[in-house]
Amino acid sequence: MAGSLEQHVREVILDSIADGVFTVDEDWKITSFNRAAERITGVPRTQALGKKCFDVFQSSICQTNCALRDTIRSGRQWVDRRINVLNSQGEEIPVSISTSILRDEKGRAVGGVETFRDLSAIELLRKQVEDRYTFHDIITKSHPLRRILDILPDIAASDTTVLIEGPTGTGKELVAKAIHNLSRRAKQKYVAVNCGALPDTLLESELFGYKKGAFTDAKKDKPGRFALAKGGTLFLDEISDISPALQVKLLRVLQEKEYEPLGDTATVKADVRVIAASNQSLTERVARGAFREDLLYRLNVVKLVLPPLCERREDIPLLAHHFLRQFSAQQGKRLDGITEEAMLVLLRHSFPGNVRELQNVIEYAVVLCHSDRVQADCLPSYLGDVSPGLGGPAARPPSNPLGEAEAEIILRTLRQYEGHRGKTAAALGIDKSTLWRKIKKYALTCP
Repeated sequence: MAGSLEQHVREVILDSIADGVFTVDEDWKITSFNRAAERITGVPRTQALGKKCFDVFQSSICQTNCALRDTIRSGRQWVDRRINVLNSQGEEIPVSISTSILRDEKGRAVGGVETFRDLSAIELLRKQVEDRYTFHDIITKSHPLRRILDILPDIAASDTTVLIEGPTGTGKELVAKAIHNLSRRAKQKYVAVNCGALPDTLLESELFGYKKGAFTDAKKDKPGRFALAKGGTLFLDEISDISPALQVKLLRVLQEKEYEPLGDTATVKADVRVIAASNQSLTERVARGAFREDLLYRLNVVKLVLPPLCERREDIPLLAHHFLRQFSAQQGKRLDGITEEAMLVLLRHSFPGNVRELQNVIEYAVVLCHSDRVQADCLPSYLGDVSPGLGGPAARPPSNPLGEAEAEIILRTLRQYEGHRGKTAAALGIDKSTLWRKIKKYALTCP
């Protein structure tokens, strides 16, 4: 009688817990299954009891790295590990799991217990946040970059020439495509050409096209990129690399809206919107005599300057998880996240290659990763060479690497506005009271 009462009390306690709980014996058969476990998995307790745990709790790690098996064999507990499980309807549910060994009164292992928490609401919130920070494939929560994105619809509504400057890998072409997609020319072609990848003579024929017989190998007429982009947008990447002679011809197109294909005497109207990009300052190149000032004026009607990734570190976690999902799908792998240690390595790196480098790093990690989350040892070894002042790989990892990144961003913004808290809060998009609490939380001082 006492045993029956004790069993009833255990069931009542387990059913009062919001997290799912199940226990298994040494043969991996489920011996208890609480009400929350029924709700999350969609499997009634009567059907779960007595079955093998992997037949009921179908997770992304059952076949490769079972948490409960690892705990029973090694004695090592798993705590709040994020995985995905399939419910009875075949739907994928994100959960966080914790595991422990069950022992009898003599301390012998007689099974295991696993608790799991439904993360669906949190995952929905994460997706809403990411949607908020995504704009035509441009993912950012950086306030300087968000200010640029806020004015893109106005820029796109006009037909003016746009110049985009920024280091290599910052997403200049993504911005150009966003402008095109928001413009009245969106239904027409978007044509891109890398001016730095072609020799001058070939670039001229690529841009303007040529007529049959214009030169020895010209066997037939060939339309240039201006003709191919008729009615649409022409993106001229690395515009700073074109020669002075070609600069003159491009200037004429922008001024007169017409050009002449090679070997032709008739002019052709250029119904094209031009967006140019450069990883160098064209103003500085004009000062050095390497770029025509009048062409700069024609290109520089609207100028956008994209910040390097090292100046928008708050975007690193957002971008890293985006690329993780992208490459996991491509590689057919099921990676559920990035460990804090790995994220700390990413946050400490200076990323001279910017977003493109981060993209390559995550692709590398996905290829090499054999666990359910990206570990620090899955990342390229060169990431150990971190920026001065941010600590090295031998430094003690902080308990909250994302908090460290937030503190760094706040301090940098405070310095930018010479300690003015009102301007700093406005730039960060938070209330002054919130800024004050974070300054106290991280014990920040602005010299």
